[in-house]
Amino acid sequence: MDGHETAKNLELLTFRLGEQEYALDIMSVREIRGWSRTTPLPHAPKHVKGVVNLRGTVLPVMDLAVRFGQSPKEHCDRNVVIVVKHCDTVTGLLVDAVSDIITLDQESLQPPPDLASNGQTGVIRALTLLDERMIRILDLETVIANERSDAA
Repeated sequence: MDGHETAKNLELLTFRLGEQEYALDIMSVREIRGWSRTTPLPHAPKHVKGVVNLRGTVLPVMDLAVRFGQSPKEHCDRNVVIVVKHCDTVTGLLVDAVSDIITLDQESLQPPPDLASNGQTGVIRALTLLDERMIRILDLETVIANERSDAA
């Protein structure tokens, strides 16, 4: 066995929310769509913009900025929806813009500090620096799991 088996590369899709850059595992991404108006749902959490029709399937769309405690803003044609699948749950994540696809070595990831009071507990799995940019890597399971418990 050589040392290459322990250093696993991770392919990530990076995207922007305001001035901040985030990433998620490319294997969970099903497609990237342009922004289209959603149909609001009564009693949905504030970060759920509503639902859209995705080829005959009702797709919930979550505004990640609102989910992470940022102020809601008007959305425009430049916004995109990243359609992700985790386990059997398909969700649209509304973001400002998709940036790039990057490949990182697992060893370049650092655990986030434990800041439990900000409401983002657990949604950031790791942090990394790329060309002097701090990239927050999402824990998609936590984002979607919390979504399910919020909607229930």
